[in-house]
Amino acid sequence: MSRIVNCLKLKKELPGLDLPPYPGDMGTRIWQEISKEAWQNWMDVQTRLVNENRLNLADSRARKYLKEQMQKYLFEDGDVEAQGYVAG
Repeated sequence: MSRIVNCLKLKKELPGLDLPPYPGDMGTRIWQEISKEAWQNWMDVQTRLVNENRLNLADSRARKYLKEQMQKYLFEDGDVEAQGYVAG
């Protein structure tokens, strides 16, 4: 039986993640407040951000940028998308 969370991003009760998907306090908060569906949506956006912006994840600035975008997307209802991306 999966746990149900009141998903902050999608604003409804949905199955939650099995484990925190990110280290530290941020990961705990995601695990408590974000559904599997919303996390998967973020993973798709993150992939586009990395590809479109040619981010090097070995670069601490790229990781910091992605963390900021993740925070904005999941918790601040921010509109985060790769520049020039058009949903097809």
